[in-house]
Amino acid sequence: MKDSDTSGSRRTDQGVRMADIARRVGVSRAAVSFVLNDRPDARISDETRERILQAASELGYRPNAGARALAARRSGLLGMVTEIVTSSFGPGAVRGAQDRAWGAGMFLMIAASEGRQELEVAAVERLLEQRVEGLIFASGPHEAVTVPPAAAEVPTVLLHCFDPDGALPAVIPDEQGGGYAATRRLLSAGHRRIGLVNVEAHSVAARGRLAGYTRALAEQGIAPDPELITHSPADSIGGWSAAVRLLDLPRPPTALFCCTDRMAMGAYDAIKERGLRIPDDVAVVGFDDQVIISAYLRPPLTTVALPFEEMGARAVEVLLARLAGQDVPDVTVVDCPLVERASV
Repeated sequence: MKDSDTSGSRRTDQGVRMADIARRVGVSRAAVSFVLNDRPDARISDETRERILQAASELGYRPNAGARALAARRSGLLGMVTEIVTSSFGPGAVRGAQDRAWGAGMFLMIAASEGRQELEVAAVERLLEQRVEGLIFASGPHEAVTVPPAAAEVPTVLLHCFDPDGALPAVIPDEQGGGYAATRRLLSAGHRRIGLVNVEAHSVAARGRLAGYTRALAEQGIAPDPELITHSPADSIGGWSAAVRLLDLPRPPTALFCCTDRMAMGAYDAIKERGLRIPDDVAVVGFDDQVIISAYLRPPLTTVALPFEEMGARAVEVLLARLAGQDVPDVTVVDCPLVERASV
């Protein structure tokens, strides 16, 4: 007998997704998931629940084994949505998360979003379709983010970013502690006029690193000198131009704390253009520990590590704790350690 559907409203294949039902009813995918998985804590009206169930029946939705695993919260899969896969920091975050997931018997699925909101939404949807038990949402810049609403279907942890409402646990670097460690290293070498080559002032990193710098100075009874504090784009040109301004002061600094290694690379050029030597005439400390830069500058750069690998591992630990029903801290702060080389 020929199989036909003259109404055009019913799909009998197994490719029907929760997103299809959500579009039919005009509700969120999360609402559909709550109803089909019979979540008792879902605040969904009886009328909407009935419309969702009717649409699921009309479209021929049938949960498969993967969906039943999701209902039981046991698929063995975790998801990571990130814009940093191809950045210099990405491999560390992925490696740390992957290793910790493997150690717990879980598999980490990674979706690159390239920082585009539409790709973030699509990535979350696709990972949920693969029945991940939980999500990690990772950002390149340390900043506030808005996570796609569908992520609420499973426990979610933020990595190198935070939710301004505090609704999701976050794993972030100790920006202030890193700025403090860098400045303390220069103070311990006898420097008292320390120039700060900071990133653009609006960023979370800039505020934290400046706070660490001023705290270290205050401990030595040194008041911050506004003419020694600069803000520039976080690249080598920005570092060069900031270092030029500082080194051409009537009383130039004897040391520079550069808030990225790329800025330190530009500062090296400005120092050498003036016939000065590192560290004999001007000491330099960077931030990030981008090994492709810091280890190969001449002299090699003393810097503060931005601990992406450890943050990736800690994010998985927090997510696993959430999956186990344990309480987790709102914010997990990871130390930014000093990496000694030869520029101080």
